[in-house]
Amino acid sequence: MFDKLTGRLADVLNRLRGKGVVTADDVQESMREIRRALLEADVNFRVAKQFVDAVSEGAAGERVLRSLTPGQQIVGIVHEEMIKLLGDVPSPPDLGGRPPVVWMVAGLQGSGKTTTVAKLARWASTKRSRRPLLAACDLQRPAAIDQLEVLSSKAGVGFFCNRASSSPVEVAREALAEADRHMYDLLVLDTAGRLHVDEDLMEQLREVRNSVQPRETFLVLDGLSGQDALKVAEEFDRRAGYTSAILTKMDGDSRGGAALSFAAVTGKPIRFLGIGEGVDGLELFDPGRMSGRILGMGDILGLVEKAQENADVEEARKLEKKLRNASFTLEDFAGELRKLRKMGPIQDLLGMLPGRMLPPGLNVEQSQLVRMQAIVDSMTPAERIRPEILDGSRRKRIARGSGTTVREVNRLLQEFRAMKTMLKRVGKSGRFASLFRP
Repeated sequence: MFDKLTGRLADVLNRLRGKGVVTADDVQESMREIRRALLEADVNFRVAKQFVDAVSEGAAGERVLRSLTPGQQIVGIVHEEMIKLLGDVPSPPDLGGRPPVVWMVAGLQGSGKTTTVAKLARWASTKRSRRPLLAACDLQRPAAIDQLEVLSSKAGVGFFCNRASSSPVEVAREALAEADRHMYDLLVLDTAGRLHVDEDLMEQLREVRNSVQPRETFLVLDGLSGQDALKVAEEFDRRAGYTSAILTKMDGDSRGGAALSFAAVTGKPIRFLGIGEGVDGLELFDPGRMSGRILGMGDILGLVEKAQENADVEEARKLEKKLRNASFTLEDFAGELRKLRKMGPIQDLLGMLPGRMLPPGLNVEQSQLVRMQAIVDSMTPAERIRPEILDGSRRKRIARGSGTTVREVNRLLQEFRAMKTMLKRVGKSGRFASLFRP
C-alpha cells in the first residue's frame, strides 16, 4: 500500500532529518520533490499544490529554521498536514438510531461492491457486536444474488433475497420488514453496480434510498483507478448522493492518489479501506495512522491490534512455558507461521513498522512464508520435534514433498536454530512475563 509514494517521501524526509541547519533553499527543494512525488502518485494537482503550500508556509518560519532540530520540525509539519489532507480525524460509520439500522452500498460495476457488502457485515458483527442481514437488491447482474448468498455464509451473517421480484425498491422494503421481524439490528443493502452516466440506474438508486432512508450510503470506489475515482465520486454525489466512501483493492495500489485526494476534493470522509479478497479484509480508516504509514513512520498501534485479533491467551501461556523450558519445536514454529499469515500480507505488516526499524533492502514476500510452512508440513511429527535427526536423505525427501530445494530446507533449519538460541537467552533473562501477561 502506497509503496512508491512512501519510498519517495521517506527519502526527502530523511534528508531533512539529517540536516543540522536547514535553509529556505533546502525547504524549497524538498517541497518540489514532495509535490512531484504526490503527482506521480496520481494525487489531484490542486490538492498537491495546496498541501505543498501549507507545508511550505509552516516550514518557512524563523522559529522552525532557527530551531535546534529544524529538519525534525519540518517532518512534523508534513505529518500534520498529511493528517488534515486525509480527513483529520477518524470517522466511524453511523450505527445510531432505532434498529434495524440501514446501510446501503453503491458503486460502479467491477469496483468490488458486493464483496465489500459482506466485509461490512463481517466488520459490524465482529467489531461492533451487531447482527447483520444482507439484502440482495442487485437485480441487474446475473448471479449477483448467488454471489451475495455465498459471501453472507462466509461472513456468518443473515441473507435475504426475492428472486421473483424485479424491483429493487420492493426488495429493499421487504428486507427491512424481514430484519425488523427477525430482530436483526443492521440491514446492509447490495445495490446494482452501475455506470455514473446511467441516469435510469441512478434514479433507481435514489428511489431505494428514499424508500428505506439509510443511515449510511457507502460509495465503493476502486483505489486502483486514481483520479478517475474522484470523478466518479463527484458524479454519484450530484446524481444520487452518498454519505461516505470505501476504497477497495488498496493492497494492490502503490500510488494512493484516490485516498490522498478524496476528502479534499469531495468534502466527505473515507470510512474504510478494502484489503484482500477475504471477508475480513476491511480496515477502518484512520487519517493519523495512515499518515504515519505513508510517511514511513509506521503504525505500531495497528500492528498490535492485528496481533491481538489473532491472539489466544491460553496458547500464549503454553508458548511461554515452552520457551522457558527451551522445548520450542518446529511444530510450534509452524503454528506461529500460520498465525502470522492470518494477520494479512507480510508486506502490509512490515509497512506498519517505522521505516528505520527495517534492515536496508529487506524484502520478505508472502510466498516465502508459504514455502517455509510447506517445508515444516512435509516433515514427520518426529522430525518436527527432533530436527537433529534430519540427515541428507530426509532433507531431500522434505524438499521434494514441499516443492522446494534442499538449500531452502537447510536455510530454514539454520534460521530455526538461531531463533531458538535467541529465545533461550531471552527466557533466561525473565522477560517473557510482560510479553505474555493477559
